[in-house]
Amino acid sequence: MIPFVVAGGVLLAISVLLSGRAAVPSEGVLADIANIGITGLGLMVPILSGYIAFSMVDRVGLAPGIIGGMIASNIGAGFIGGIFSGLLTGIVVYYLKKIELPIAFKSLMPIFVIPLLGTLIVGGIMYWIIGRPIALVMSTMTGWLETLGSGNLLILGLILGAMIASDMGGPINKVAFGFGSAMVGTINSQTGLPSTTALTIMAAIGVAICIPPLGMGLATLIAPKKFTEEEKTSGKAAIVMGLMGITEGAIPFAASDPTRCIPANIIGSSVGSAIAITFGAGNPAPWGGWIVAPVVQRPLVYLIASIIGSIITAAVVVITKKSVQSDDVKMETDDFDLELEIL
Repeated sequence: MIPFVVAGGVLLAISVLLSGRAAVPSEGVLADIANIGITGLGLMVPILSGYIAFSMVDRVGLAPGIIGGMIASNIGAGFIGGIFSGLLTGIVVYYLKKIELPIAFKSLMPIFVIPLLGTLIVGGIMYWIIGRPIALVMSTMTGWLETLGSGNLLILGLILGAMIASDMGGPINKVAFGFGSAMVGTINSQTGLPSTTALTIMAAIGVAICIPPLGMGLATLIAPKKFTEEEKTSGKAAIVMGLMGITEGAIPFAASDPTRCIPANIIGSSVGSAIAITFGAGNPAPWGGWIVAPVVQRPLVYLIASIIGSIITAAVVVITKKSVQSDDVKMETDDFDLELEIL
């Protein structure tokens, strides 16, 4: 799903950026680029649905899963509808595969019977039973996000930042990132663009993504005596990964000292996200770090938010972390005491 949203979102953002107006270009090469981007974004939900089905029942689930996802997209059920469609397809196809046919007709199961019946059942359930209620939920959620005041947006930014930094690429991180990506992939029918709130949410997430590795890398530069040689080397790599929007660059530090590094990451990312969302940065590309800065709305806000968050993370780590030298001295003293006791 993510490559489709990244390609589509960035191409759409580039076309709008080059046109000089906050609207989809209506003619020329820029309009063609925008349409390519919109097509990519439109494939997000069908591909999500299809590959959920694929993960459950292998290739035979792709056709009904993708078609079910397209139905979810067309009726406005969004990514929630796509998730439901994929799971439904997996269940339906699982039981269809249990149908026993005469040996002469078994070869028809994967190429005719299952795609036909699976698509009919999944499509029918999406159209006539569950799709509309899911679309209503999505519409209500989107409307609620659009009406959030600055105070509520601030809280949302704090929560999203904490989720992104809490496990650095793990399940909690993926939930927050998936939410932001799905919002960017939801096109406003009137403007042809993602909503302003969707872009703001993704900007907050994009800032939070880069803060843990940037903060840890910065900490190794500010207080090198508090890190091992291996950690200092990892710090240089973490800075590069942070700029590229790869949160996992902070994992070596969190693994070696979780009680200090993880809270520092959460604090810095929460503050950075809150700044980005409060001052209206917008990110049309479902990615993070400085690599997306050229297409970000209010890029200065985006960059300042990530810098402030990184400084906070680095400061918390430097203040709370003990120096490596003092730890080594303590270990040597402990060994000496132990030897005296043995003697």
